[in-house]
Amino acid sequence: MNDIWAIILAAGESRRMGLPKMLLSFNGLTMIETVLKNVSGSNVDKKLVVLGADRNAIAEKIGKLKVKCCYNENYKDGMLSSIKSGFENLPSDYKAAMVFQGDQPFIAANAINKVIEAYLSSKNGIVIPVYDGKRGHPILIDRIYSNEIVKLSPEIGLRELTLRFHDDVLEVKTEEPGILRDFDTYKEYLEGTNQIQ
Repeated sequence: MNDIWAIILAAGESRRMGLPKMLLSFNGLTMIETVLKNVSGSNVDKKLVVLGADRNAIAEKIGKLKVKCCYNENYKDGMLSSIKSGFENLPSDYKAAMVFQGDQPFIAANAINKVIEAYLSSKNGIVIPVYDGKRGHPILIDRIYSNEIVKLSPEIGLRELTLRFHDDVLEVKTEEPGILRDFDTYKEYLEGTNQIQ
């Protein structure tokens, strides 16, 4: 056990989607269940789901899974507020946390493990997967940055951390395009579900 947690962001209002995207059907499960299934198949130790909008419906859907949940009462302030809420609800002795977006069901366990392996074998405190030269998710952040997370600007978000501490960032090349793929609109959702049928 490496005491590496997954923080799964599932608090958004899904405004552009027009309906709760965490609860959309995806490959026989809901989108959030698919993401949790992928994370569970990796070497992540424990999972924390950050809830906000539609929290009761999502909590009921994932209630039987081995996950911890927290509620971000400031979810309307945007994604960074959920990231901060996630880190605030981790146990004090965690080693590192990986930040996942709840609408990225194409992130494979292999990509997650590659990030973890790179972190454990390096001295870097921030590890980011890369596909085709582009940075994706999940981003792994060592506990040493927990106090920096709370200071981040909502206008810049988590990227501010990687800019301020760029010398500690390790990019890990992957062959997984899923690290870049998320769903903002219903059209994107339909295109994504057509790919797995």
